[in-house]
Amino acid sequence: MTSPILYSLRQCPYAMRARLGIMHAHQVVVLRDIDMNNKPEEMLSISPKGTVPVLLLSDGTVIDESIDVMIWALNQSDPNNRLYAHDEGMLSVMLELIYRSDTEFVDALQKYRAASRYHDDNEVEYRDMCCEWLMEIEQRLSQHAYIMGNTPSLVDYALLPFIRQFSRVDKKWYGQASLPSLRDWLIRQYNNPIFSKVMTVYPKWHQDAPITIFSL
Repeated sequence: MTSPILYSLRQCPYAMRARLGIMHAHQVVVLRDIDMNNKPEEMLSISPKGTVPVLLLSDGTVIDESIDVMIWALNQSDPNNRLYAHDEGMLSVMLELIYRSDTEFVDALQKYRAASRYHDDNEVEYRDMCCEWLMEIEQRLSQHAYIMGNTPSLVDYALLPFIRQFSRVDKKWYGQASLPSLRDWLIRQYNNPIFSKVMTVYPKWHQDAPITIFSL
């Protein structure tokens, strides 16, 4: 094995996050898009928790947290300075914001999505919880083109899959919400050719499947 192997799932926001990091780092991996109802033993043997992403490096190291995959990739190569290396201490600031998103926003988002799906009376309450958190992102984006500054950073691509989910719960409401800078930012993400590459549909992996190379 020469290239790392990435176990992934196209629509999973955590797996999407990992693919974005790998793509922006110009790394090359062997992609295995799995069926979550038939998880491959090869993946479970190295990451028993059974969630994606899982990255198996050529030296046998296993990375199975999405942010860790992103940071690994960008530590290999960061041609467009997604880690803001020019600003000492910025990485810890970015990781703190991502952690808050993963706890505060994602928790509210999951409740909002479930409430919408099952027509729960609490849908608006959960949506308001999401918006309360997103207003900080909206404020940041009203000051500069991307969340941390005038150029994209790790944070933009770590939050993108979840903000994308939020925007799709109630598209009509979202299109009129008081989040104009967030909407503009999301459109810019969609218009980036890298996003299309990250969302390419691949056949589900099995032992006899041909190798799928994932790279820029």
